Amino acid sequence: MQHLLGAATGVLENNWKGTFTIPCEGLYPFQWNWDSGFIAIGWGHVKRERAYREIHSLLRGQWKNGFIPHIVFHNKADSYYPGPEVHASNLHDCSPDIPTSGITQPPVLGFVLEYLGEMARFDEAYMQFLEKIYDRIYQNIEYFYLNRDPQKEGLVYICHNWEAGTDNTPVWDFIWETFEVPEYRLNRKDTKLIDADHRPTNREYHYYIHLIELFKSWRYDDKLIAERSPFLVQDPLFNALLLRSAEGMINLGKRLGKTEMVSKLKSWYQNGSESFNLKLYDKELKAYVYYDLRNDRQLRHMSSSSFTPLFAGIPDKIKATELISHLDHGRFSGMNNENYLCASFDPASPYFNSKKYWRGPIWINLNWLIHEGLKRYGFTELAERLRSDTLNLIEKYGFYEYFEPSKALNKELTEAYGGKNFSWSAALTIDLLSQK
Repeated sequence: MQHLLGAATGVLENNWKGTFTIPCEGLYPFQWNWDSGFIAIGWGHVKRERAYREIHSLLRGQWKNGFIPHIVFHNKADSYYPGPEVHASNLHDCSPDIPTSGITQPPVLGFVLEYLGEMARFDEAYMQFLEKIYDRIYQNIEYFYLNRDPQKEGLVYICHNWEAGTDNTPVWDFIWETFEVPEYRLNRKDTKLIDADHRPTNREYHYYIHLIELFKSWRYDDKLIAERSPFLVQDPLFNALLLRSAEGMINLGKRLGKTEMVSKLKSWYQNGSESFNLKLYDKELKAYVYYDLRNDRQLRHMSSSSFTPLFAGIPDKIKATELISHLDHGRFSGMNNENYLCASFDPASPYFNSKKYWRGPIWINLNWLIHEGLKRYGFTELAERLRSDTLNLIEKYGFYEYFEPSKALNKELTEAYGGKNFSWSAALTIDLLSQK
């Protein structure tokens, strides 16, 4: 599969815009937060200086309070909705001069920095880069614990489904049924570029836009959002990546002598890990689930996000073993391993849809996170199976956005789903190929 390395590098080159990498031509023409983190890992293997420029470019959009938005609008493009005029992030006093969105995405930069350091063997160029941005990544982590953890339990909330990264997971259906929204005039571009059957529905988009309109009416004030937002969820993926980023920053902070920051990060990590296991682990399902903070209830559904606490070292060995039972002759693999790993939502659920965005298809970034988590816990055989499944899908279809999990359906398909030449699919393929 070594020819994939050249092809993956070619995707990154084609999506490189001089200072940052777009996720996908046309469909996603700006810089996205967690995309850039995963993309930087790919650049770290082939053109390390671009990895550093990628992150510097993203930080141009950081707000004065440490918040890093999910989109930075460096450039103009008319192929994406909602654009900067809809988000209107300038309503907040801390927003930067450059247009951004007013919501965020899973915070990956802390662990991405650690991965880049290991690739560079912590050489002089890397350490100079780290010294310039360490405090800013720390401030981003601090922002969440100061502003998104109302109960001071070490679990932060997301206030929009786009903040989870898993835009239309069926889990959110149970949030949408708790409130009504008006119909908005939608100027969607995505459904004109790819198969609309593979994308979120217009009905779902009314909820997405309504939340943004609420936040704008509150001028993106965190206190008002915490008090009034109908969407307030403690998401296992978001919190796992926040804790793993805190862990990465602990390790890097020790190298820089950031004693006070390291101490604070350790406190957040310990508190968050304990609360994670107490509040988000469902003993009956044997999996990590979601907590609806607004309605004070667990949302007892499994998704690929349920496995990401492995990446952050959160479960003990017993919970980890229970968790991976779903991947080996279980709900996600099928009893006879009929499915490639790992579907984005529970294939045994009636809400599963193998073609529709985050309601079932395989995503390469989640596979990468789970793969790293399995290795961390010593489940090497399962980790290699997940790596092999991922690379086999890439080998057959190329660097698509998401993929069909059913092995039977894959025998009939000639294309995968979503955008083509997707940057994080290429970038993380490069990293998986490096792990022989």
